Amino acid sequence: MKNLKHIIPFIFPLLIIVFGLVIYKILEYEPNIYTILINVGGAYILSPKFKTVEKQHGAEEQMKWLFFKKVINKKV
Repeated sequence: MKNLKHIIPFIFPLLIIVFGLVIYKILEYEPNIYTILINVGGAYILSPKFKTVEKQHGAEEQMKWLFFKKVINKKV
């Protein structure tokens, strides 16, 4: 988790760039509202989600990913 802590804020913009390259360069689609929505929506679905949970010993922040079954806890 310590190694991921510095990378996590850059995952969503990085996924937008990767999806953009695939859609616009490889598949050769024109940029319009539909391709942009698919680009940003796909990046949002694949990016990590954070949720704050109150427990007896204090608040913890949980990080979940789409294909990552374990919940990574981080104390707030």
